[in-house]
Amino acid sequence: MIKAVLFDLDGTLLNRDASVKMFIDRQYDRLNSFVGHITKRQFVKKFIELDNRGYVWKDKVYQQLVNEFAIERITWEELLQDYIHEFKNNCVPFPNLIEMLEELKSSNLKIGMITNGFGKFQMDNIKALGIEKYFDVILVSEWEGIKKPDPQIFQRAISKLDVLPYESLFMGDHPENDVKGAQNIGMKGIWKKDYQWHNVDADYIVDDLAQLPAIIGRKG
Repeated sequence: MIKAVLFDLDGTLLNRDASVKMFIDRQYDRLNSFVGHITKRQFVKKFIELDNRGYVWKDKVYQQLVNEFAIERITWEELLQDYIHEFKNNCVPFPNLIEMLEELKSSNLKIGMITNGFGKFQMDNIKALGIEKYFDVILVSEWEGIKKPDPQIFQRAISKLDVLPYESLFMGDHPENDVKGAQNIGMKGIWKKDYQWHNVDADYIVDDLAQLPAIIGRKG
């Protein structure tokens, strides 16, 4: 019987691609007096390319942007601080996020999250989505000192939820960090479809968050 459902954040609950696009559009407009010698299209395209869907931290992204576009009137450190302070105001949820969490809560399931990233930054984004209250456990890799797909972080989460691996599902968009990482400790791994990968070996595959409660119902 399934007693707990755990989630990744970026690309699973948070539509990171849409959030990044909104943020960088707004950053260009907000700081136009410093970066206006570059076209918005160039600035946005290069940021998204260097960001590599979140797998490159923004200190490196902004250092390269400053060098490549000869940005002189604002430092990469100031651009980074703007990112840290403003990103939370651009968080776009995937459709049916709140409805799905409400349904899980009403079924008396325990709900957890394991996300790689920086602690305060990720928590700011979770709060911006308005979902913190639904979670019994939230583990952020910076604060835990380990990150997915390390088995320890999955074990730690289910231990805090007081459930066993076979009583738990984990849903994420990354085939290795999320799906395989969970399966490696005996959890069921659910893949939230992402265009970047194909033929992912998951126990279940979903396109839409609204599909999850039915899967749990079938699993029992």
